[in-house]
Amino acid sequence: MENEFAKLLLSWYEKNGRDLPWRFKGGAHPNPYIVLVSELMLQQTTVKTVLSYFDRFIKRFPSIESLAKASQEEVNLYWQGLGYYTRARSLHKSAQMIVGDFQGIFPKKKEDVLKLKGLGPYTIASFLALAFNAPETVVDGNVVRIICRLYHLTSPQDEIMAQIRQKAETLTDKKHAADYASAIMDLGATICTPKKPMCAICPVQKFCKSKGGPDLELIPARKKTAKKKFDGYVYIIENSKGEILIRKRTEKGLLSGLYEFIWSEKKIFDEAVDTGLSVSHIFTHIDMNLKICTIACDEIVQDGFFIKPQELKNYAFSTLMQKVIKKADLK
Repeated sequence: MENEFAKLLLSWYEKNGRDLPWRFKGGAHPNPYIVLVSELMLQQTTVKTVLSYFDRFIKRFPSIESLAKASQEEVNLYWQGLGYYTRARSLHKSAQMIVGDFQGIFPKKKEDVLKLKGLGPYTIASFLALAFNAPETVVDGNVVRIICRLYHLTSPQDEIMAQIRQKAETLTDKKHAADYASAIMDLGATICTPKKPMCAICPVQKFCKSKGGPDLELIPARKKTAKKKFDGYVYIIENSKGEILIRKRTEKGLLSGLYEFIWSEKKIFDEAVDTGLSVSHIFTHIDMNLKICTIACDEIVQDGFFIKPQELKNYAFSTLMQKVIKKADLK
C-alpha cells in the first residue's frame, strides 16, 4: 500500500497542488528563508490568512540578514494582525542565531535546527523536508485527519498520536519528502476536509477505511475544551490636545512587546463614559468581550504615553486592539 499510496498522491499533487508564494514543486525550495518564514506564519494560522501578510513581510525583510538586523518592534509591526506574536519573536531570534551562530548558513541537521526558537517537532520536520528534501515525516492537523480516516482510527487523537505518527511515517515517500509533505497537507486542506470531504475525487480513496461511513466527519475524535468567558472594559483616554493614551506590554506572554489601550476586567475609572460600543475576540480558549469607554484626561496613567490618532498605524497592536481602533473610529 505504502508505495502505491505515495505514487498516487504525488501524481495528484503534480496536477492539483496549490500554487502558494512559498511553495516550490519538484523538490526542495531553493531558498530556506522563505520556508522558515512561511512555517512560522502558518503555525496555528490558516493559509488564507497568511497569504495577505506573507508578501508584505518578505518585501520588507527579503533575506535572513535583513530580518536579523531589524528591531523586534518593526518585526511586530509587519506581523500585526497575524496574532500569536511569540512566533514573531521566535522568528526574529532565529534569524539572529542563523546569521550570528551559523554564519548565515541555514542548519540542515536536526540537532542544529532544534537550537532555533519556536520550532517544535512538526515545524522542524516540515522545515527540513521542504527546505532540504530531508526524509522527514510531517504531521500537522491535515495529516492527522487523513491518517485517522484512512485507517478508521476512532479513539481520541491525543491518546493515539504515537500510532498516527507511526502510520504517517510508514506512508511517507522519503525520496520525495518535500513534494510528499506538501501533497499530503494539500490533500487534507482541499479534499479530505473536516466537513463535507470530497471522497469521490480523492486520489487515494481506495485505501480509505472510512469512506462512505456514517462517522466520517467525526474522525478524528477530539476532546472539546470549554471556552472561558471574559467581560471587561477598554478605555480610550484622550487629552486636551486630542491625543490618545497607549502603553506597551512588558510582561511575558503572547502579547508581550505589543501596544494597547488600558483595559480591565472590572471598571477602574469612575469618570469613564460607556460609548455603547464593544468588541469581541477569541484568544485560544477565552471568549473576550470588552466595552469601549472614553475618558477625557491630561494625566498619564499606568505607564502610558500620548500619541496623535494618526500615529496609531506606527505601532503594533494585537488583533483585539485593532478591533477597538476600528470600532471607535480612531484615525
